[in-house]
Amino acid sequence: MQNWDDMRLFLVVAREQSLSGAGKILRLDPATLGRRMARLEKAMQVALFVKSPQGYALTQAGEQLLERAAAVEQAMRGAAIGDLAQSDTLSGQIRLGAPDGCANFLLPQVCAAICKENPSLDIQIVALPRVFNLTRREADMAIGVSAPTAGRLVVRQITQYQLHLAASETYLAEHGPIEDLAALKGHRMVGYIPDMIFDRELDYLADLGGGRVALASNSVSVQVNMLRQGAGVGVVHDFSLPFAPGLRRVLTELISLKRAFYLIRHVDDARNERLARFAAVLSAGLRAEVTRLEAISV
Repeated sequence: MQNWDDMRLFLVVAREQSLSGAGKILRLDPATLGRRMARLEKAMQVALFVKSPQGYALTQAGEQLLERAAAVEQAMRGAAIGDLAQSDTLSGQIRLGAPDGCANFLLPQVCAAICKENPSLDIQIVALPRVFNLTRREADMAIGVSAPTAGRLVVRQITQYQLHLAASETYLAEHGPIEDLAALKGHRMVGYIPDMIFDRELDYLADLGGGRVALASNSVSVQVNMLRQGAGVGVVHDFSLPFAPGLRRVLTELISLKRAFYLIRHVDDARNERLARFAAVLSAGLRAEVTRLEAISV
């Protein structure tokens, strides 16, 4: 491993994939950062980046170095925090990636409870509608709606959850009750933007036969709010309904979807006691909160 200061700069450039983006984080001039990366490549006698006007993409050698440097970074972070055997509480910073449905309706109360018990712990929730790259350390761990099959990852199912069709009471009053699947075809559908569905498990309407999506968003919370405004009919998480007064489930006996949340961690973190403890309390909290909210929504 090279000088750690060079590795520290390399990690940021590799994750940002640009000198300008990395320079803003590191507060270094991009030209200076470019010279440092060139010096690193010369010292290692290998090309780490494919440089283009679009940015700095990693070569295969760069990807390998990223994994090694990230492992050292994680080890150093754990050492700085100290031996957890000396404390019953969690501390430091943990960044958690999550899809926005989980991030909006579950994680605020779960993470607030964890922080209450661990006042020295800082939790950052990154809510983005996409798969997180843990190798690039976009997050310390992530919650997904399917179990990834590629990459050096440790994946555990957290909990299953239910989804149903729903519409606002005002919409149903205006358009009449929905009594069967045939009647559903005459209603406006609310759902995901088709070409922005980042995981097959989110293509709920495909399970219902597809069709035109009149109002669409890549955000679950936006979809819920569109339904609350009487925009039409859409698939919602049961755990979101307590936060959406005025929405009513429809065709519950005919249509019921089941999905699961998975906790995804990088394999290099498997022996990190601090992250393992956080993963355990997070998973337990999410299971309990899904159960509680689904019971209210019935």
